[in-house]
Amino acid sequence: MFFIRIIDSSSVSSLVILFISKTLRFRYTVKTNEVILSIMELIYFAAAFVCGFVVYQLKLPPLIGFLIAGFALNLSGFKTTELLNSIANLGVTLLLFSIGLKLRVANLIKPQVWAPASIHIILSSLLFAGFMLLLGYLALPLFKELSWQSSLLVGFAFSFSSTVFAVKVLEERGEMSSLHGKIAIGILVMQDIFAVIFLAISTGKSPNAWAIALFALLPLMRPVMFWILNRSKHGELLPLFGFFFALVVGYHAFEFAGLKGDLGALIIGMIFAPHKKAGELAKSLLNLKEILLVGFFLTIGLGAELTINSLFIALLIILVLPIKVSLYYVLTNVFKLRARTSLLSAFTLSNYSEFGLIVCMVAATSGLITAEWLAVMAIAVSITFIIASPLNKRSNEIYVKIEAWLLKFESQTRLAEELPVNLNDTKIVIFGMGRIGTGAYETINMTHPGVVAGVDIKPEVVDKHIKRGRKALLADATDPDFWQRVNHSSVEMIMLAMPKHMQNIFALEQLKASGYKGQVTAIANYPDQQKELEDMGVDSTYNFYLEAGSGFAEHVKQKLFS
Repeated sequence: MFFIRIIDSSSVSSLVILFISKTLRFRYTVKTNEVILSIMELIYFAAAFVCGFVVYQLKLPPLIGFLIAGFALNLSGFKTTELLNSIANLGVTLLLFSIGLKLRVANLIKPQVWAPASIHIILSSLLFAGFMLLLGYLALPLFKELSWQSSLLVGFAFSFSSTVFAVKVLEERGEMSSLHGKIAIGILVMQDIFAVIFLAISTGKSPNAWAIALFALLPLMRPVMFWILNRSKHGELLPLFGFFFALVVGYHAFEFAGLKGDLGALIIGMIFAPHKKAGELAKSLLNLKEILLVGFFLTIGLGAELTINSLFIALLIILVLPIKVSLYYVLTNVFKLRARTSLLSAFTLSNYSEFGLIVCMVAATSGLITAEWLAVMAIAVSITFIIASPLNKRSNEIYVKIEAWLLKFESQTRLAEELPVNLNDTKIVIFGMGRIGTGAYETINMTHPGVVAGVDIKPEVVDKHIKRGRKALLADATDPDFWQRVNHSSVEMIMLAMPKHMQNIFALEQLKASGYKGQVTAIANYPDQQKELEDMGVDSTYNFYLEAGSGFAEHVKQKLFS
C-alpha cells in the first residue's frame, strides 16, 4: 500500500524512493502495471541513448537526439508516464539549484541584465501578439479564434527563452562564467521572476502567511546551512546535501508558502553561491542532473499531440524567431556590451521556452485558447532547440564572419569586464587559473619571477589571485576580439589550462588566427583529446590523469633523496 501511495503522489522528493521501489518490483515480479511502466521507461532511455549517440557522431549536441527520440516514440504510439514526468521535474529543479550556486545578486541588478530582460519581454510579447492577430485577420486556422487578450497571452508564452537549453549549451562549452554566459543566465532569471508573477496572478495562487516567515528565517538559517555544508566534506554526503536543500528546503518549503517551488530551488542555490564549496557542490550534482534532464527532453516530444496543422503553425511561429533574437542583440548592445558579447548572449537565448507550455496550459484550462496550442508550443520549442544547437556551436565562427558589420553599431564605451588586456613584459601566459594553472604559475614564478601572467574569465578568481600578489588578468581566451586587442609579440609560451577541452580548442584556433608564433602547451583529460590538440599544432600536451601520478612520484623522490 505504501508503494501505491508513492506512485500516486506528485511529490518530486519521493522520486528516489519511487525509483528504488520500482526497480525492486521490476526484478521480482513480472505481471504488474508497475513493471510495464518500468519497462516503458527503460525503452524511453534506451531510445534516448541510441538517438543521442547517433547525433553526437554527427558532432551535434546529444540533446537534439533526445528530442528526436521523444518525437519518434510519440509517433510510434508511446506516451509519457508519471515516473518520467517526475524525473523531468526533478531534473529541472536540480538545474535551477545549480544555476543559483553560480549566481550573484549583484549580477541581476546590473542595468545590462535587468533592463534588456524587462524591455525584451514587453516588446516580444507585443510582437508575437501582433503577428498572430495579423494571421487571424487572414483567417488562418487557430489564429482566427484568438482575441487580442489571448493573442497577448500566447505572445507572452513565446517571449521566454529556455533556461534548460541555455545552461546545457553554456556548460558544454565551459562558458557559464563568461560575461555573455552570465548576461544570458541573468536575463533568464529575470524571466523566471516574471513567470512567477504570471502564475501567481493567473492561477490565483498567492503567497500565504508562511511566505513572510520563510523569508525571515532564511537569513537566520544561512550560518547553520553553511555549517552543514562544511561538515558534509567531499564524499557521497555532498550530492545528498544538494538534493536535500534543493528539494526539501527549496522546492517544498516554497510550495508550502504559496510560492513557485522551482524559484525556491534557485533562491536556495543563490544563498549557497558565496560559499567556497559552491563549485564543488555543483560538480557533485552534475552527472545526476544530466541524466534526469534526459527525461525532460523526452517529455517534450512525448507530450506533443502531433498533427499536420500544429506542425504548420509551429513553423509559422518559428519565422518570428530571428526578430526575437535580434531584439536580444540590440537591447544588450544598447547597454554598452561589445558586439561579440551581445551576439553570443542572443544566440544562447535563440529558442522558445518550455515555460511556454505552462502558460499555454493555463490559458487552455481557462478556455482562452484551444488545447492544440500546447502541441504547437511543444513542436516550436523542440525545433528551435534543434536550430539553436549548431548555431551556438558555431557562434564564434559566425561572429568572425560578420564582425566588421557588427562593429559599426558597437558602443565605444567599454564596461570594466571588457577593457583591453596588457601583456607587456610577459614571457609566459597561462590561460585558466584553476588548480593546474595556479600550480604551473607558482612553479614558474619561483625560478623566473615576474615573467608569467595568468588569465581567467571569472572575476572572483582573478581578484583572489591579485590579492595573493600574482599577476592575473580578466579575459576570455575564446574571444576573437581579445586576440585583436592584445599585443603578444613578447610572449614566448602560452599554456592552455582551461578545464573544458572545447575551451582550449577555441582558444587555440583564435591564437593561430592572431598570428602567434611562440610555443603552445595544453592540458587534456584523455589521449584522444591530446591527439586532437597535437594535430592542431600544439607543441606539447599534458594528460592530467595519466601524468598526475608521475608528478606525485617525482615529488616523493625529491623529498626522499634530497
